[in-house]
Amino acid sequence: MKKFLPAILVLMLIAIGYEFLYGKLFPYSPIILGFSKFELKNVVVYVQKGADYIDVNGFDSLPVPVEKFHELTFNKKPELFIFRDSLEYIHHGFSKARFCAYTSGRLFISPWALRESKQSLISLPIYIRHELSHVILFQHKGVIDSFHYPDWLLEGIAVYSANQMGTSFYPSKAETYKAIKDGNFMLPEYFKTSNEDGVTLKVKYRITFMYSEFACIVDFLIKEYGKEKFLVYMKTLFNDNDHDKVFQQVYGTDFTKCLRDFRLFVNAQN
Repeated sequence: MKKFLPAILVLMLIAIGYEFLYGKLFPYSPIILGFSKFELKNVVVYVQKGADYIDVNGFDSLPVPVEKFHELTFNKKPELFIFRDSLEYIHHGFSKARFCAYTSGRLFISPWALRESKQSLISLPIYIRHELSHVILFQHKGVIDSFHYPDWLLEGIAVYSANQMGTSFYPSKAETYKAIKDGNFMLPEYFKTSNEDGVTLKVKYRITFMYSEFACIVDFLIKEYGKEKFLVYMKTLFNDNDHDKVFQQVYGTDFTKCLRDFRLFVNAQN
């Protein structure tokens, strides 16, 4: 067995190297092969060889409103990736969603998202601003610690800051309020846990309703307590993973009570 160990290690290194260059670990690869690089003022765009033509210059203005809302600057230019087909997109990462922002600071844009944009089914700038919200928070939280940032808050901030409610498949604030009044509600702490599947939501699109619900919670916090306090809450979580403790320290109340207040507020609306 010992004489085969070096060969096994070499094969393992080759397999891992392949995954970084061409497979699932590509979002974290230090080497990028098979892509043309376009370095713009605010973003870097990588276009895989063979992909349909796209005017990459339109992406360069999108980080500006993201920085303005979050009152943060990108530590480095966001990296946007365009793929030549759906298989390449799926093969090079972990997600089958239209877009995926990775904790490495890279944003992958699927070919079908570009097609849907051309068909006016989605707004490409809105979706990219949503994902750039994730990227800027990931950059300030750190690659590893980003996994501990509350998922519901990531999505709520992204939808709210991109003004995404009421566009594409996302219900508007009024539609979200109505759905909550009708008994639909996902507890934020259930999101992306095993408890989520046990919650019945009688809505048209489950995932976009949840995202709009979380954006409404963000909206409530900003309207009730002010944006300055919200930003303190958002940024304190960069260095402290205890969400409920941070919320109590910043807002002077516990998160569970705040959710009750939010639902009472929603139910009181005409």
